[in-house]
Amino acid sequence: MTASPRAALSGQRRAERRAERRGAAVRSPALASVPVALAAATVLSQIAYPLVSGPARDRVTVASVVLFFATSVSHALLWRGPRFTFALVAVTAGGGLLVEAVGVATGIPFGAYAYADTLGPKALGVPVVIPLAWTMMAYPALLVGRRIAQGPVLGPVAAGAALASWDLFLDPQMVDAGHWTWAGGGGPALLGIPVGNFLAWFVVAVAMMALLWRVPVPGLPVVGADQRRRALRADRVPFALYLWTYASSVLAHLAFFGLPGSALLGGVGMGAVVALFAARSRR
Repeated sequence: MTASPRAALSGQRRAERRAERRGAAVRSPALASVPVALAAATVLSQIAYPLVSGPARDRVTVASVVLFFATSVSHALLWRGPRFTFALVAVTAGGGLLVEAVGVATGIPFGAYAYADTLGPKALGVPVVIPLAWTMMAYPALLVGRRIAQGPVLGPVAAGAALASWDLFLDPQMVDAGHWTWAGGGGPALLGIPVGNFLAWFVVAVAMMALLWRVPVPGLPVVGADQRRRALRADRVPFALYLWTYASSVLAHLAFFGLPGSALLGGVGMGAVVALFAARSRR
């Protein structure tokens, strides 16, 4: 027997009320403003980075990563729920620590490299801040990848490219700052960085995104057009941080760090992801 329109409408309203109860934290203006405030603090810390030097710059580096990490995690918790957030941290921070520890110990998969003592305490030979950096950028990269492509194959590839392209800026900058060094002798290099490192970044990033792609997001309110619009508007925070990372990296590498090669390389590589994201967003 087909349900009457009145019964169907009543069922929809009940579903909406259940979704509203699950998303109560999302609708709280005070809680919803937390990722926005953290994102603003992240941007301010990154603006301060080229204006300081020595140990102060090292401290700003760590603070910037922690703030960006807190932005991504708080946004995921508010808009995608605790299950997804736990998976995000486990896959990216836990997986990032594991792959970095193996990399430092064996040279696989990134190549032979070693961390200096400039980024704070270490675990398994890896600065603790490094796994946080994987998470901080993986979250906006995942959302950018979801905007660019769908499906269990193309989606993770797009999201993995969104994350891995960031390393075209990251590695040259951090090596120039003395935070880690490459042993050399690892095959062809690009800007002093083994090409295999960039390829390994892409493979690891795609693997992480493939795992996250399968995680349900029960904390995201999807019942009701208004809730859906609010959720999409909220994603402007991680989207803005991704675009800021791209634009500020090009500017900083050119104007402050004296790294025109990485400005060009990252500008083209990450710029291709940004261009695809912009094109899909306009649709």
